[in-house]
Amino acid sequence: MSATRICLVRHGETAWNAEGRVQGQLDVPLSEVGRAQALAVAAALAGERFDAIYSSDLVRVRQTAEPAAERLGMPVALDAALRERHYGMFERLTYVEARERHPAEYARFKARDPEFDFVSGESLAGFASRALACVAALVERHAGQCILGFTHGGVLEMVYRRAAGMTLSSPRDFEIPNAGLNRIEALPGEWRVTAWAEVAHLERALDDLPG
Repeated sequence: MSATRICLVRHGETAWNAEGRVQGQLDVPLSEVGRAQALAVAAALAGERFDAIYSSDLVRVRQTAEPAAERLGMPVALDAALRERHYGMFERLTYVEARERHPAEYARFKARDPEFDFVSGESLAGFASRALACVAALVERHAGQCILGFTHGGVLEMVYRRAAGMTLSSPRDFEIPNAGLNRIEALPGEWRVTAWAEVAHLERALDDLPG
């Protein structure tokens, strides 16, 4: 069986990314920088061939996907399962504000407690299960094909951890820049990273995610 090749792109920069503000599942549009990054992604991928394009349904991701889809002449299938983790009580706050206002909850977040759900959000364990089930379903649906996916930093982190055999609780030692290109090859029981955090097409690339 041939591996499914997947190119995953984190959405372009938003004003909230630049501020270190937690977006989660709130619908924040791309900034001017992010829109330029989306065009750069489209140019970088123009010579490649894909069998399908998928995107989170949140606006910052759709806006990142649209130039590439137009350049490739392909439709985009929206999938809510590719959304970012729901950060509950942290959403709208900067990480600094979250630490100051909710120190106990922030400590559980930083400790990567798999059951902590921001009181009204999504646990790390639940988020990982949802995101990885979505990507696994795409691998099965497009066995042996090449997929282009647009998603969020959190989803990319879960994919990398799955492919690299990392636990949810281990520190993050890899980059997840806005509008970076990340590539894996996947069989139903085996994923591997072939390239990660490619940013040669960008003038600047921000990784605002906590470690």
